Amino acid sequence: MITLTELTKRFGTTTAVDNLSLTIAAGRVTGFLGPNGAGKSTTMRMILGLDRPDAGTALVDGRPYATLRHPLRAVGALLDARAVHPGRTPRAHLLAMARSNGIPSRRVDEVLATVGLTEVAGKRAGAFSLGMGQRLGIAGALLGDPGVLMFDEPVNGLDPDGVRWIRELMRSLAAEGRTVFVSSHLMSEVQLTADQLVVIGRGRLIADAPIGEVIAGSSLTAVRVRSPEPAALLRLRNRLADRQLAIEPVGDDELVITGTTVVEVGDLAHELGVRLHELSAREASLEQAYLELTGGSLEFVGTTAAHPTAHARIEAR
Repeated sequence: MITLTELTKRFGTTTAVDNLSLTIAAGRVTGFLGPNGAGKSTTMRMILGLDRPDAGTALVDGRPYATLRHPLRAVGALLDARAVHPGRTPRAHLLAMARSNGIPSRRVDEVLATVGLTEVAGKRAGAFSLGMGQRLGIAGALLGDPGVLMFDEPVNGLDPDGVRWIRELMRSLAAEGRTVFVSSHLMSEVQLTADQLVVIGRGRLIADAPIGEVIAGSSLTAVRVRSPEPAALLRLRNRLADRQLAIEPVGDDELVITGTTVVEVGDLAHELGVRLHELSAREASLEQAYLELTGGSLEFVGTTAAHPTAHARIEAR
């Protein structure tokens, strides 16, 4: 488990992380999202003791990372896959890591096999593609068989098979009871992989909730209901309005309701004796929900007026 309490980090006059408190629990994959410059990398670096907080604490299983005797046995991390000497082979690189943390050398071959690098274990890392470098970084994170794993953009450079592999790996690690904390800009993968979602903007916590709850909270998530009985549908509409829900009538026979669920509307229709011809959910994507949450947290938003056919959002680092 990772516990952050009032964690704060400033660089000069810029506050990168601002009084951040949250718990990243074991047994699930927690996705970590936010615009560029939101403080995600700084937060991860403080957990790993690479940056010192100006205030607050970051604890791994109740202890600061710097106090761990063999840190690779407690925490495995992939923050920068390029942080490998280009002249070293994967085996030599991992052996050095293993020896520094009292990890048996046989573990090196085990993790090389896990990430699919056995055949190139004797080649220099400088000749590796981006995807192969990512696999080597993941091997390093797995080396100490740690209970806590942190990944920053783990699918970067991986082909579709590799993306599916890392998705299944992270879910299997969480299923074993480990803490899996993953930062990514690839929304589709986070939606497929994560159980819990943490969203920050300008260093502050915006959301910390199950991913389904975040999506359900989007204004684009709605329930559509149709009935052949306009008078009965009006009764349903009035009761829904009493619950302060946003309701959009579509003709006399249809309602679109936001801020609720199919179960809630269905139960209420049954209670009121309203005959339904349709009761369906219109679910927002994680990307849509995320953009709503972080719309006020972008430092710069660029436009492309000179190129009206292009649509781009530029986020400052």
